[in-house]
Amino acid sequence: MQSKNIPLSVLDLIPIGEGFSISEAIANSARLAQAVEAAGFNRYWVAEHHNLKDIASAATSVILSHIGAKTSKIRLGSGGIMLPNHAPLVVAEQFATLDALYPGRIDLGLGRAPGTDMETARALRRDLKTKGTDFPEMLEELQYFFSAESANKRIKAVPGAGSSVPVWLLGSSTFSAQLAAKKGLPMAFAAHFAPDAMQAAINHYRENYQPSQQFPEPYVIVCINALGADTQEQADYLATTELQKFLSLGRGTEQYLPKPVDDMNAIWSPSEAMRVKSQLRESVWGTREVIRDRLTDLVNRSGADEVMVNSWIHDPEARIYSHQVIADAWV
Repeated sequence: MQSKNIPLSVLDLIPIGEGFSISEAIANSARLAQAVEAAGFNRYWVAEHHNLKDIASAATSVILSHIGAKTSKIRLGSGGIMLPNHAPLVVAEQFATLDALYPGRIDLGLGRAPGTDMETARALRRDLKTKGTDFPEMLEELQYFFSAESANKRIKAVPGAGSSVPVWLLGSSTFSAQLAAKKGLPMAFAAHFAPDAMQAAINHYRENYQPSQQFPEPYVIVCINALGADTQEQADYLATTELQKFLSLGRGTEQYLPKPVDDMNAIWSPSEAMRVKSQLRESVWGTREVIRDRLTDLVNRSGADEVMVNSWIHDPEARIYSHQVIADAWV
C-alpha cells in the first residue's frame, strides 16, 4: 500500500507540560497546528476532556476557533465532542458557527464517553443513569438540527440548519462502529489508548456499512500515538513522557505532562510496565525509517483510509520536530 495515498492527520489534547502555564500550552498547540499545516497534514482535531490537570482542551470549540484563526487551510475538528455532555442544539450552533468562520474546514467528531470521571460528569449535568445508551437518539437530534428541514421549524439552529458539517463517530469499541455503519458515517478508532477492539470494530464497520448521501463509501481513521526523532535512542527517551502519562492514568494519579526520564524501571513495577506497554502497543516511536515501516504495517493490517497521530512530548519544539519527522517519513 502506497503511503502517499493515505493522509496523515493530528489529534491534540492541548497538553499542559510540567513548567508550562495553560496559556503557554494553548500557544504551543497553535504553533504545532501551523507547523503541521505547513508539513501537509490533512486534519487537526482537538479532544474534549474535563478536570484533567495536564489537558487544556475542555472548551473544545473555543480552542478550534483560536487555531482556525492561526491557520489557513488545514481541516479542523473535534476528536471528539462528548455529545452526552451537551445539548445537541448547542453543538449544532457551535460547529455551524465554526463552519461559518472557516468554511469547508470543519469536522465534527462525536463520542459517547464523558471524557472525565463520573463526579465531574455529574457537574457537567450529564445524566449518568443512561450510561451513554441515549447516544443514538442524541445523534439523531443533532443531525436533525443540521438538516435543511429544520430551517422551517420554530426551534432551529441558527447557524446550523442546512449545514454540511461532516459528522464522524469516534470509538474505542464496536459500539460506535455499529452505529457509524448503520448511519452511513465515517469512523475514527482510538487505537492510541484502546487497541484491543480495533480490528473487530473496523471489520464490522466495513462489512455492514450502509451508504449515505454524504458518505457513499465507508471511511476509517485509525489514531495512534507517534513520535519521530533523528535517532532511535532520542525517540525512546522522549517516549518516556508518554509511558509516564499512561502509568499515572493507571495509578489514578494526577500530574502535569512530565519531562522524559532516563530509566522507567526506576518508576514502575514489572506488572505496571506490562500493562502500559500492552495498552500502547500500537504506539510508533523512532526514526523516519521505523515510522515508515510501522505506519505501513498499521495501514496494511487495519485497512485504514487515514492515520491520525497523537503525541505526548513534553518539549514543544521537540513535538513540532517530531511531526516534521513523521511527515518526512510518509512522503
